[in-house]
Amino acid sequence: MTVIYRQLIMNDISLFMSQPKAKFYDELFIHLDLSNVPTRRCEKGRQGFSRHAMIRAAIVMKCECFDYVTDLVDYLNNNLIIAYYCGFDITKKLPGYHAFERFIKDFDNTTLKKLMASQVQRLFELGVVDASFIAIDSTPISANTNQNNPKSFAKDKFDPENRPKNDPDCKLGVHTASNQHNEKKYEFFWGYKSHVVIDCISGLPLCELTTTAEVADHTVAIDLLKDTNDVIPIKECTLIADKGYDIKKIYNTVRSVYDGDCVIPLNPRNKKLPKMTVVGNIVCQAGFAMHKDGKDPTGGRLRQKYCCPFKQSKDDSACTCAHKNYFNGKKNRGCTKFVTLPDDYRLSIDRSCISFKKIYAMRTEIERYNARFKKMGQERMWVRSMNAVQNLSTLAHISLLAVATAAVLTQRASLKLSLKSSMRSA
Repeated sequence: MTVIYRQLIMNDISLFMSQPKAKFYDELFIHLDLSNVPTRRCEKGRQGFSRHAMIRAAIVMKCECFDYVTDLVDYLNNNLIIAYYCGFDITKKLPGYHAFERFIKDFDNTTLKKLMASQVQRLFELGVVDASFIAIDSTPISANTNQNNPKSFAKDKFDPENRPKNDPDCKLGVHTASNQHNEKKYEFFWGYKSHVVIDCISGLPLCELTTTAEVADHTVAIDLLKDTNDVIPIKECTLIADKGYDIKKIYNTVRSVYDGDCVIPLNPRNKKLPKMTVVGNIVCQAGFAMHKDGKDPTGGRLRQKYCCPFKQSKDDSACTCAHKNYFNGKKNRGCTKFVTLPDDYRLSIDRSCISFKKIYAMRTEIERYNARFKKMGQERMWVRSMNAVQNLSTLAHISLLAVATAAVLTQRASLKLSLKSSMRSA
């Protein structure tokens, strides 16, 4: 009789799995709408494993923060109830390493982006996310190559012409500790970038884009805003970003297209601000206040011109620093300086006011989101192609949105940003 009871216990796979975690994945997949994703790869020939099951398994991989697909394979084989919730037939052999590798490498990223968009729209309809305050930023993704290994002493490993042979899609990028123009702490890496727009109120992503590492952040900002607006309306939004997005075109687009505002610090770009007097005149090298000499509208901007106070003087000793421009042999002698006048939206923003500083402080929400994103195994890739990296990045965003959706629909909205707490409280 003891043998029979023992056999019954062994047959009940739920006894060998954390009940809260099993319930967590059950609720997660119940509220994950995959109706717009094709179930099978093709109508004829070998069908392979269900696409829905493979997507759910990839979400398990991200929720468990596995760095490699081998960890996912072992996890599913040792926790058959999770494999069952994913949609696999646990009476048959589960997919192995190569099946998951082919899926991540070959799956159409556009389909995953549509899935993510449908999740955002659903959360928007539930009133969880909106676009009143949005932030945009990027985070680096290192490629799977030994040229990124700090212990590698290969010659010219960060030479742009010496591209990794095992991942020809990756590009050379640079990552700095901050966006200060005089930042000296930086490092080169081969890889990609994940650009994301998030809702600063809920802390959830609205749109994402994965590019190679050499792409500057500001070059994709306008396209990201357009894609975000296609998902949910961002009319009258407030865009929060760091100095890397201090580009006039971004300001003008947010103001003219979306009737919004920008909260972006000025990037001096290695330009030294001139010394000014109390009344606002430039102080020259000799220490004299320069005189205003009209305005210059050329170059698509309006600049105030300043001239030397002794420009028509015949006294050679008037310029105490004996500047070379003072002895130029011309009728109007001395230095000439220009100061750009705030005639556009970018320069008209008061960045010293309290409201600007308080709104800009909300940008820390995207830093926290990027930390959660990287923790899901996104800091360094194990795949070696652009499409595979895009798929893994999109799946990571989908996983975080799925956790938030399940938390809201199960009356646990306070845990929508906490993956581990959601697992424990399920």
